[in-house]
Amino acid sequence: MSLKSIAAKLFAKHIAKKTLKWTNNPVATQEKVFQDLIATARHTVFGKDHGFDTITNHADFVQKVPIRDYEQLKPYVEQVLEGRPDVLWPGLPVYFAKTSGTTSGAKYIPITKTSIKQQVNASRNAILSYIHETGNTDFVNGKMIFLQGSPELTEKNGIKLGRLSGISAHYVPKYLQTNRLPSWETNCIEDWETKVDAIVSETENENMTVIAGIPSWVQMYFERLRAKTGKPVGELFKGFELFIYGGVNYEPYRATFEKLIGRRVPSIELFPASEGFFAYQDSQTEKGMLLLLDAGIFYEFVAADTFFDESPVRLGIKDVQLHVNYVMIISTDAGLWGYNLGDTIQFVSLNPYRIVVSGRIKHFISAFGEHVIAKEVEEAMQLAIAQTDAEVNEFTVAPQITPQGDELPYHEWLVEFQKVPSDPDTFVSILDNALQKQNSYYYDLITGGILQTLKISAIRPGGFLEYMKSIGKLGGQNKVQRLSNDRKLADGLRSFKR
Repeated sequence: MSLKSIAAKLFAKHIAKKTLKWTNNPVATQEKVFQDLIATARHTVFGKDHGFDTITNHADFVQKVPIRDYEQLKPYVEQVLEGRPDVLWPGLPVYFAKTSGTTSGAKYIPITKTSIKQQVNASRNAILSYIHETGNTDFVNGKMIFLQGSPELTEKNGIKLGRLSGISAHYVPKYLQTNRLPSWETNCIEDWETKVDAIVSETENENMTVIAGIPSWVQMYFERLRAKTGKPVGELFKGFELFIYGGVNYEPYRATFEKLIGRRVPSIELFPASEGFFAYQDSQTEKGMLLLLDAGIFYEFVAADTFFDESPVRLGIKDVQLHVNYVMIISTDAGLWGYNLGDTIQFVSLNPYRIVVSGRIKHFISAFGEHVIAKEVEEAMQLAIAQTDAEVNEFTVAPQITPQGDELPYHEWLVEFQKVPSDPDTFVSILDNALQKQNSYYYDLITGGILQTLKISAIRPGGFLEYMKSIGKLGGQNKVQRLSNDRKLADGLRSFKR
C-alpha cells in the first residue's frame, strides 16, 4: 500500500468521526448554524432591513424573512455587483458564480471565502466517506478527471466571475494536482466538442482511476474514447474504479454506461450547486445522500403541494417526514436568505437525514392536475429499461394537450434510444403502468378516460446533443430538462425526431 493510500485511510477515519458527531445531533447542529448565520449578518444591509437584531429563533425568522427566488433577491445582489460591501454578508464575496437565468438573463450567485471552503471540503469528504466505508484506496494513485467548465475567470469591481466548476478548479488540493487531468490549457477550451476531443487525446493512454462529471457529458466522452480506440472504457482504463456524478439521476444512464465501460463501476452521487454543496452519497448500501447540516447552510422545507399557497408552512429539520416532496429553502454563509433554490427533495432516511432529489418545483407536468415529477418519470424509465432490451441515451417528457382529431390528450416521451426495444408496446406499457403506480392522479386520469396512454417519439441518435448545441448549452454544467409543463422543449426537438 502506498503512502498516499495509508494517509487517505487515516484521514477518512478522522472525517468519519467528525461526521458522526453532527449526524448524532442534527437538530442542535442546525440550530448552531442558524444562530451563527444570524449573528454574523446582523449588521449587513439585509440584516438591518429584516431586523436580524430581534431574531432569536426560527419563528422570528419566518415572520421577518420571506421566501425569495433570485429575481426577488436581485436588488441586493446588484448592490454587491457594484462593489458595495456588507450587503448580504460582511465584506464582499470573493467570487460570483455565473449561471443561466430564467427571466432576466444571467444570475450571479455570491460565493464567500467561507462558502467556497465548505464546497471544497464537501467534495473531499464525499470521497473520504467512500474510502472509509469500502476500504478502497487504490484509485488515489491513478489519474483523475473532472469534466467541467473553463477555469478562466473575469473580474468586476474586484470580484471574480466564472462558472462554479471553473471556480472549483482553482481549489484542487496540491496533493492531487499531479494526478489531475485534463491540462489547464485543455480545460480552458470553450467549445465543448473541441474540448472533449482534446481530453480524449490527453487521457487515452493514461491510468484513469476516477472520472467525474454530469452523466450526459461523461457519456459523450466515453463514446468518443470508444470510437477512437475501439476498446470499452473499462478495458482502456483498467484501473477505472470510481465514477463521481451530480446534476441528474444516474440510473437512466446506468445501462448505457455499463455497456460503454464493459463492467459496473462504483459511483458516488453529489448534490452541489452554485448556491452551496448540500449533500453527498455517504453509503454504497443505503439509498440517498447525506444532507450536510453542519456546512454553513440552514435548511427549511415546504411541502411542494402547498408551496404556491399564500403562507406555506416552513419546516425545520426536526419536523420533516419521509417520502414527502419538499421544496428546499436555504440560508447560507454566502448571504442567501430564505432562498428558493428551486429543487425539490424527499427524505428517504431520518437517522441520519438522507435525501433524494425529486425534481424542480417549476419542472413538472400538471396540465391536467396530475403533478408528475422528475423522480417518477426517471423511476418508470429505469424499470422499463431493466425489463426490456431497450437502451436509452436521453429523454424528456411533455404534455400533448391538443392532439389531432378526436384523440385524447397524452404525455409525450421524447426518447433517444441507443437500442430501440424489440417490443415497443411492452416498453410503453411498462412505462405507463409504472407511472400510474407512483402517481395516483395520473392513474385516475388514465382510468377515467381523460388521458390516453403515453406515446413515445423517437429522437434520432445524437439528437439531444445537436439540440443542446443549437441553443448554446452543450457541455459544462448544462443538462437536459427532464420534464416540463409546456411544449417549448418538445417542439424544439421536433426537427431531431427519427
